[in-house]
Amino acid sequence: MSTVLKSDSKPGTAASTASSIKAKQSLGTRIRRLNIPGGLGGWIWLAVIIIPVYYIVITSLKTSEGYFGQNPMALPTSSTLENYQLVIEANFSTYFMNSVIVTLGSVVPTVLIAFMAAFAIVRGKGRYLKFVNGVFLMGLAIPLQATIIPIYLMIIRLNLYDSLLAIMLPSIAFAIPLTVLILSNFIRDVPNELFESMRLDGCSEWQTMWRLALPLTKPAIVTVAIYNGLHVWNGFLLPLVLTQSPGLRVLPLGLWSFQGEFSVNIPAVLASVVLSTLPILVIYVLGRRQLVSGLTAGFSK
Repeated sequence: MSTVLKSDSKPGTAASTASSIKAKQSLGTRIRRLNIPGGLGGWIWLAVIIIPVYYIVITSLKTSEGYFGQNPMALPTSSTLENYQLVIEANFSTYFMNSVIVTLGSVVPTVLIAFMAAFAIVRGKGRYLKFVNGVFLMGLAIPLQATIIPIYLMIIRLNLYDSLLAIMLPSIAFAIPLTVLILSNFIRDVPNELFESMRLDGCSEWQTMWRLALPLTKPAIVTVAIYNGLHVWNGFLLPLVLTQSPGLRVLPLGLWSFQGEFSVNIPAVLASVVLSTLPILVIYVLGRRQLVSGLTAGFSK
């Protein structure tokens, strides 16, 4: 006897028809899920980001004659590093070190003060803590440009004018409110059971803050550190108003060295922009994971 294997569905049967209909519906669903406007918008946004970066980099490799003698978006006919050499020889190291000192001197105290304030606001039980939190939130509504004259007068009376400390103190004051907001929201997401277990182990609030809250808020701390560091590094108004000596210039003010009375050395200016951007780019690449998680995890509730 021979056994004849029969297929479950034959052409023309109800099963094959249902299978083909289901396949067509699945294909139609996948087609409908294609977000063509979203994809087009993504490519447009990519072009908006890439084109300025491309322009800055290729222009920094051109000579002044080559920049004015050809299409600004065209590749340089003969690349040169003379602009970078000119920037490095024009006290770039001094401006760079001043920017590093101002950035570290502003970001580190900001993060420390804001972290302790955020922990006190979230874990504390004092009746004045809500008022303190409200004061920090009010600080978000005060722009730096609206207070530049009072800041200038206070710096003069403190005899801090024309010093790097004159830039650091206002930078710290205006960075604390947003930093406290981000860190306090992140600390609220820490399970209360962890704090209770630390208390049962005999840890004080001070030990709990440094041994438990600090490690768990590392993504948020990296986020606010990079964000505040970027603002201080690119700051122009405070160094312009509160400093005067050429030896105390930071990188944004150092760009003036390539601006004459009747002309501007555009390739040299863009070369200095490239050099001043590299440190921030390196820091972002190293801390990108903590930055992304810190931007999302602190606002989950």
